Amino acid sequence: MKRLRLAIVPLLLAFLLPQQAMAAGTAACAPEFQGSSVNSRLTSLFTNYGNDNSRFDDWTGADGTYSVRLPSGKELWVFSDTFLGQVNADGSRPPVVEEGGTTVFLNNTFALERDGRLRTITGGTPRRPKAIMPPRDKQHWFWAGDATLAGGLVEVTYQEYEKFGPGQWDWRWHRNVVAAFPQGRLERPIRVRDLPSGNGVAWASGILKDGRYTYVYGVEDKDATKYMHLARVRGQSLLGRWEFLTAGGTWSWNEKDSARLMDGVANEYSVTRVGDGYVLITHDTTEPLSAKIVAYSSCSPSGPFTGKQVLYTTPETSGNIFTYNAHAHPGVAGDGLVVSYNVNSFENTDHYRDVSIYRPRFIDVRFG
Repeated sequence: MKRLRLAIVPLLLAFLLPQQAMAAGTAACAPEFQGSSVNSRLTSLFTNYGNDNSRFDDWTGADGTYSVRLPSGKELWVFSDTFLGQVNADGSRPPVVEEGGTTVFLNNTFALERDGRLRTITGGTPRRPKAIMPPRDKQHWFWAGDATLAGGLVEVTYQEYEKFGPGQWDWRWHRNVVAAFPQGRLERPIRVRDLPSGNGVAWASGILKDGRYTYVYGVEDKDATKYMHLARVRGQSLLGRWEFLTAGGTWSWNEKDSARLMDGVANEYSVTRVGDGYVLITHDTTEPLSAKIVAYSSCSPSGPFTGKQVLYTTPETSGNIFTYNAHAHPGVAGDGLVVSYNVNSFENTDHYRDVSIYRPRFIDVRFG
């Protein structure tokens, strides 16, 4: 459970005002926000699946919550920290294996959805499940970023983190990689390649295919402030040559030229084409541990993103419970643009007391 706590630490200090959100006006092509509501189908799908005790080796809760639509019609859900096991009759879960219980805790997994049914995918074996992207040793682990399709393969981005000392907070981001998975064999990657990692930016908070390019959005996490960065690659695969958006609005092959485009974004966010414009959706990190999911708009996938507006206020946020990392799922059907967010607690015992806390929630956001 130590690594579960690590996932929430950078959120504690996120409170500075974003530079770009202070800009007046809204993009001329910005879609009109018309409202939001709970997506009951997806929220119930994961709630019911997590509570189902027909198997004791599958998903009972996770965060991360990226998705990619496969040509077969299946939806691949990509998760980071994940609980596997059973759910007790009172809605609690047994302790993790390391503490003498039966619950398994992995740093990354998949769930495959088809016709409203889910199946958990892990590495290893049913008796000894492992992360889809297992760590090189006990001092390292991978958390998932966004995913995309390229050449018939699923390309999933991961950020590797490492522990460098004995202290509880002695850990840091280390590098970015992309793993390729055949659509019919998702239990382990057929290749893992390094992604640009020399400028302190964690790629990819979000991925957008638009025109000739695949845009890759990243975050430079400075604890109190999180900065948006943007790269692009021609074509579909992330293995192409990357170029980076500079402070002057041009594109450079040099990773060191990647500019801080705005702050106020979370570690996970999304940019989606909506009508004639582009909508950036994120948890609001301009105030500490905000319950607000907000949107900015632009006429270009590279911004500038302006016209901040609140889309939804998460009802779970209270006391030890907080929400984070909202982003869109444009490939998932809903009453508008489907957006997920994660729920967590500062009190580790809450994750065993109440399984419902550590599960994604879904909303529909409607634009005109």
